[in-house]
This record gives sequence, C-alpha cells and structure tokens, in this order.
Amino acid sequence: MSQGTVSKGPNDADVQHTPDEFNPFEAMADRFDRASDILGLEEGVREVLRAPDREVIVSFPVLMDDGRVKVFKGYRVQHSFLRGPAKGGIRFAPDVHLDEVRALAAWMTWKCSVVNVPFGGGKGGVVCDPRTMSRGELERMTRRYTTAIMDVLGPERDVPAPDMNTNEQTMAWIMDTYSMHARRSTTAVVTGKPLSLGGSRGRTEATGRGVMIACREALKTLGMRPENTSAVVQGAGNVGGIGAQLLHREGYKVVSISDISGAIYNERGLDVPDVLSYIKQNRTLEGYTECDHLPHAEQLELECDLLAPCATENQITSKNVDRIQAKLIVEGANGPTTAAADKVLEERGTMVVPDILSNAGGVTVSYFEWVQDRMGYFWTEDIVNTRLEQSMVAAFNDVDKARRKYDVSMRIASYILAIDRVASVYRLRGLFG
Repeated sequence: MSQGTVSKGPNDADVQHTPDEFNPFEAMADRFDRASDILGLEEGVREVLRAPDREVIVSFPVLMDDGRVKVFKGYRVQHSFLRGPAKGGIRFAPDVHLDEVRALAAWMTWKCSVVNVPFGGGKGGVVCDPRTMSRGELERMTRRYTTAIMDVLGPERDVPAPDMNTNEQTMAWIMDTYSMHARRSTTAVVTGKPLSLGGSRGRTEATGRGVMIACREALKTLGMRPENTSAVVQGAGNVGGIGAQLLHREGYKVVSISDISGAIYNERGLDVPDVLSYIKQNRTLEGYTECDHLPHAEQLELECDLLAPCATENQITSKNVDRIQAKLIVEGANGPTTAAADKVLEERGTMVVPDILSNAGGVTVSYFEWVQDRMGYFWTEDIVNTRLEQSMVAAFNDVDKARRKYDVSMRIASYILAIDRVASVYRLRGLFG
C-alpha cells in the first residue's frame, strides 16, 4: 500500500525546521523577493510564482533483502507548469526534506527560464541511505516510489532526471516502471537514461561542461585567461570531476579537488586525469600521493582565482565567507552559497556565477534528450555539445546584460531574467476560471 497527499503550496506540517540561513527554500525566496522588487512585480503575480503548483508526499513499503518490510517516505514537488512540463532530478539521501525539495523545484523553474528551455521546475526525493542498500533494494524502492507518484509523471506533465545518489540505471528503472503501467515504451518520461534506452550523447558530461563554459565566459568578463587561472573544485562526481577535467584540458591550473573523504591540494597543479583515474580505481581520494590532504572546510578557503563548489548546498555561509579568497566563484552545485554569504560577497565585489546559470548545462541537454526521444531521431555528440555551448553562451550574455542594466550581481540578474520570462508567460496565458 502507498499513501499520497497532494497540496497546493507549502505544507508546514512536514517541514524540517532549520536555521533560517541554512533553509534552502528561504534562501531561494530571499533572492526571489529581491529580484521581484527590482522588477516591480505586482503582489498577486509574486504569490503565483512563489508557491509550488503541486506537492506530493508518499509513504510506501519495500521488501528488504533480510525479509523485513521497511516504509520509505518520498516527495515530488512541481513548482510551475507555466512554460511547459515540470523538469527536475530525483535524489536519494537520508536528509531529504520537503523544504529542500521545494527550493530545488523552484530553482529548476528559474534555471530552465534562464537558459530558455520550455520547462517548469520539479524535484523529487526519497529519504534513505543508498550506501547501506543493495542494488536489489534500490531497484525495488525506485519502482515503488515511481508507482506511488506516477499519476503526476509523464512526458507532458513531469520529466525526472538523475540527481544526488541516482544515475542512469535509476532512470532506466523509472522509465520501465512507468512504461509497464502505461502499456507502451515511454522513453521521454525521464532523461539521463542509458543511450540504449533513448538517452542523449553528451548528457553525462553536460553539467560539468556547462560549468566550464560559465567559467570561460566569466573570465572574459573579468579580463582573465584560463592559463593564468588557479582553480579549486569542490566535488569529484559528474559535475566536479568532469568540470575539473574540462578545466584542466582548457589550461586552468587545478590546484585542489575533493570527494566525500576530504580534499587534496598541490599548489603547482594536479594531474586531474590521474586523480580521477585514482578515484575510479579506489573509490576515494584517500592515499593519493604527490599532494597535501586537507579537510573539506580548508579547501574552500584556499587562495585561488576560481572556486567551483560542485558538491551540495550551504557550503559558503556567514561562518566562513570572510575566509573565502577566490576572485571568482562559479557554482556547480545547487545552492552552495547562502543568502547571507551572498550579500558579503556582493559588498566585496567578488563575482559569483550562480547555480541557476552555471549548472544549467544538465537541464539543457536533458531538454535535448526529451526532444530526441519525442522525435525518435538522435543527434551526434558534436551536435549536442555545439547546441549546449550556444545555449549557455546566450544565457550568460543575457544575464550579463541584465547585470549591467540593473547594476546588480550576476545572481540577482539571473533571477530578474528568469522571473521576468515566467511572469510574462503568466500574463499572456491569463487566469483560468
């Protein structure tokens, strides 16, 4: 049996209360309000754009390997359908909570709008610890979660993708579960799938590639060059690892990279391909030689030209922002900088390329995958990468134009651009009923 609740707007009964600075939904709302004030957005439109369109909370049983039945809690938040179907990842983590999923869904709305793809924002998650679960348990949990929320999924409704602790295999299970219920193969119900199931070439590398493009465009704005730029990359997964590899290939001196075990540092620059090969072989950075090993907190405070936080939320906060030395911050993760820290960086004049712009490469190529699935015609990797670059460069230039027009930070300019586009669609469509 599974139980679901659907509501319009926030449901405070299920909120995990956290200090204001570290509540991701409040961080999103702070930026939303600042941008809306500058746009002079009327209160009614603000209310429509701020509140999620739909929130689904489900509880569902899973048979574990030892014969126990365990009940898991899952979420799916659909923030906006104004510009198209909801789009956003599904994460499996022990600390998933409703406010986090709400914030991530809203960020996806603004992210899709910034890069001008016809989606609204969605996000999902299951409260679990995937590191302690077998492959069979993860598959059964994924299929039951999909079944519990499938009434709100579909190529024209809501299209999930991988996120933290989920991958192309997870998407294959979701696609198969949905297809079995629909009685037809529905490849466009998810993105980030294996190529043989309708995935897109270039999708795995897309977010990291987008971060690299954002770094390059930001350096142009600052009059800097890659070969004279030292870079610290937090994270070594699909975003941080691939981003670091592409930065290394472009000539940046990557002096530090990190994974869940800690960070490594070499002021002369790391051999990034060798580092990533070591992680692939050993599943950790522990024991890697030719470098210093540092705690995560110290890595963020290293002296560098470019800092790319590509791990998780709330990494740069009011507690450490005074010790951040980077001249340029390009966010690969969602919400790595709190609103309080943002204001300090703005006052200091540090350029921050925000998550809703710099990590939008993933959703852009997810859109390409959705288009290819619906056409049944697939592109070469060169075409995917070329179109991704065109989209990211155009989005960066649009944001930079808004930054100069309104004399604001890149982050607030991104929100101004995104909110204005969504609000324009709302006004054109009008109020039904």
